[in-house]
Amino acid sequence: MSRLPAFTDPNLLISGATLDDAAVYRISDDLAIVQTVDFFTPMVDDPYLFGQIAAANSLSDIYAMGGVPKTAMNVAAFPVNDVDLDVFEAILAGGADKLIEADTLLVGGHTIEDKEPKYGLSVTGFVHPNQILANRGARDGDLLVLTKPLGTGIISTAIKGELATKEQETMASVVMAQLNRGAFESLKDLETHACTDVTGFGLLGHAYEMISDSDVGFELWQQKIPLLPGTLDFAAMGLVPGGAHRNRCHLGDRILAGPEVSEALMDTLFDPQTSGGLLVALPEPQALFYLRQLGDRQLQGTIIGTVNTKHPGTVVVI
Repeated sequence: MSRLPAFTDPNLLISGATLDDAAVYRISDDLAIVQTVDFFTPMVDDPYLFGQIAAANSLSDIYAMGGVPKTAMNVAAFPVNDVDLDVFEAILAGGADKLIEADTLLVGGHTIEDKEPKYGLSVTGFVHPNQILANRGARDGDLLVLTKPLGTGIISTAIKGELATKEQETMASVVMAQLNRGAFESLKDLETHACTDVTGFGLLGHAYEMISDSDVGFELWQQKIPLLPGTLDFAAMGLVPGGAHRNRCHLGDRILAGPEVSEALMDTLFDPQTSGGLLVALPEPQALFYLRQLGDRQLQGTIIGTVNTKHPGTVVVI
């Protein structure tokens, strides 16, 4: 099987080669565009809420790169002969309202017929070339801040199994539909060394991307990692999506766990997240200030670990 060619250009500042959240292309000395696309199948029954979650998830990659989203285009598939078109309209309305919240223009899109609904966005944002937030660059002594609790994949699995309470379902939905705009804007003027958003590869997968082939590693503190209520109980029952197992198999011995870390927690840390929070590496004084900035916006932020040189290129959970 042939490999895709490597596309290079002096103005292509960030591409998929670094496993970053979006591509960045320089237009001028003080302007670059950030581009991303994402879409997926429904994880909630409410079509309007699904549209909101899918849009928030797509916009998140722009924020994670330090960009401001400007325009978006719908990417959708819909079983037009099997489901009422009102459902499709509600999905698009949810996405549009989330774009309005993000001050982002909907400028078009493309839809195809498919057996299963799918929805997301292609988003373009702006960033100054000197203010890009990349997923690499964490330094020894940095603290790691996570801005949303984990567990959306596991809770979604429990919802499908009709085991989650209405309160658990509502809380997971609120977390997924929340924009990362406030978390990004709270980083303004801070010395951010590395940033990513936690999505399909789970916390551990995205954390590993930040330090692979580097001279630093991450140490995560199990007691500090925020989880949605019920997540550990559901994980212990085996209500873990297949993506979590694939993430775990893929990373293998690049993730180390202390003897007191449970299998249920490890499954949770590999759990694919939908529209997860930002994972940010900052110097300690900056991290503490960031928490205060988030609190002023009534947003959650938790210091979940540190960056050190004990285990370079490895994520350790203790």
